[in-house]
Amino acid sequence: MRPIRSVVAAIAASAAVVLSGSPASALERLVLKLPFLELDFTINLGEGRSVEEVIRSSPDLADLESASEGRLLALLQKIFLTPLPLELRGLLEGSSGQPLMEQALKAATYIVNLEGVPADPSGSMLTEALIRAYENDQNNLLGFLHQLPGEEASIDFSKVGEALNRLNANLKDGLELVNVGSAAPVSSEFFESLRVETSMREILRVPVQHREESLRVLVVRPRRAGNQRLVVISHGLWDDPESFEAWAEVLAANGYVVLLPDHPGSDFDQQRAMLAGDRPPPGPEELRLRPLDVSALLTAVEKGRFLADRDLNTNAVAVVGHSWGATTTLQLAGASPTDQKLKARCNDLDDPERNISWVLQCSWLSGINSAGIADSRVKTVVAVSPPLRLLFDPLQSLDRSDAFRSSRPKVLLISGTRDWIVPSGPEAVIPMRETQAARLGHRLVLVDGGTHFNLRSSRGQASKAVIGPLLLAWINQQLQVASSPTFEEGRWGHPDRRLVDASGQY
Repeated sequence: MRPIRSVVAAIAASAAVVLSGSPASALERLVLKLPFLELDFTINLGEGRSVEEVIRSSPDLADLESASEGRLLALLQKIFLTPLPLELRGLLEGSSGQPLMEQALKAATYIVNLEGVPADPSGSMLTEALIRAYENDQNNLLGFLHQLPGEEASIDFSKVGEALNRLNANLKDGLELVNVGSAAPVSSEFFESLRVETSMREILRVPVQHREESLRVLVVRPRRAGNQRLVVISHGLWDDPESFEAWAEVLAANGYVVLLPDHPGSDFDQQRAMLAGDRPPPGPEELRLRPLDVSALLTAVEKGRFLADRDLNTNAVAVVGHSWGATTTLQLAGASPTDQKLKARCNDLDDPERNISWVLQCSWLSGINSAGIADSRVKTVVAVSPPLRLLFDPLQSLDRSDAFRSSRPKVLLISGTRDWIVPSGPEAVIPMRETQAARLGHRLVLVDGGTHFNLRSSRGQASKAVIGPLLLAWINQQLQVASSPTFEEGRWGHPDRRLVDASGQY
């Protein structure tokens, strides 16, 4: 997932979907419920076409305007009259009825209620209201509200507090584990070696059978002779390879050739096209296509159609992924997706483990039966902040897959203790505990203060790559590459963050 303004616009749009409904009548009232203050504020929208008219027709606001000595008017003008993003219209026109948008709708209904109209899960009424606002030159929140049907919309802010409390609870396990654990030591010699530029990069195109378009691949490799070993790095939703180039630089500096493919159905370019209304959101089919992208690259190298001059070993490959890319790595390692938890838990908006990543996970339901894409050439994976709680039931499927009984891929799971999007509790600690993953040789490393985005590092930032030494140490050990560091040696810490091996401590 990519933390940019357009993503914020997308989230805002998905939250607004819940205000859709039948075009019977214009919205009359907006009620803000503040139980913690024992107050409800009613805003009478009526026919008011300006903020001043709305204040005059709403006694609650009129009293506040008087008490604030006129300052409320300026505040409300900013809220109600700020232009809506131009991308918003294109986003909704291209995404109505798609699984990802539908799941966002369910999440938003937790705090917003629309009365007087039947439910409309397609979101088409929102699109129509938004388009009417733009056509009437009212592309702001007030104009948008005037175009909505129904009698009254209410926002219960106690639900916001409940959601925040749940998110905090989902971080608790990870925070406790990292606070009692010992941080991995830092190797100053290792970081000194990264000061010298030892890698080179290029962009290549690789045709694949399962997509109409070829894959764009960023290749980072050693300037000198390497170890003939191959690593693939898979990016997350609406991201791109360049966000992870420093990880590749660390690996290339130590002899690895690293491939970073663009997944065209869910990358940054796809996001821009979606916001422009030219493409829908990523569909559940991408759950199958992403691991196929990685396997196709390995086959292209194996058959000599790609990087034939490097004499690379494709029989023992490591795959690293972030967010959705991390889920992709688990599929490649043999974890079998199942619909059991998706069907049982996606509709429960009060589920104590519910988190932001469930919007994405629940959108995968219809593609689950074709998403078991394992690749025996993948001998180990590093999964950084993977959405996995609902998808794999349980993770010990890694231990049961017939294809991997003799050489089970080992998984290193990395999670940040401040990741609000894929929180460490339900998406890392609990699955590892239930699976007894340490017994199977898998490991969990927690990054103190790590968020969903601050573990990434772009080009030229190898020394700042918080998990760079950890990636190298794990892959060295699992692929039995005679190089230092290794995971068991333990010197894969970073001076900017505490990295704690929590394996078996939960």
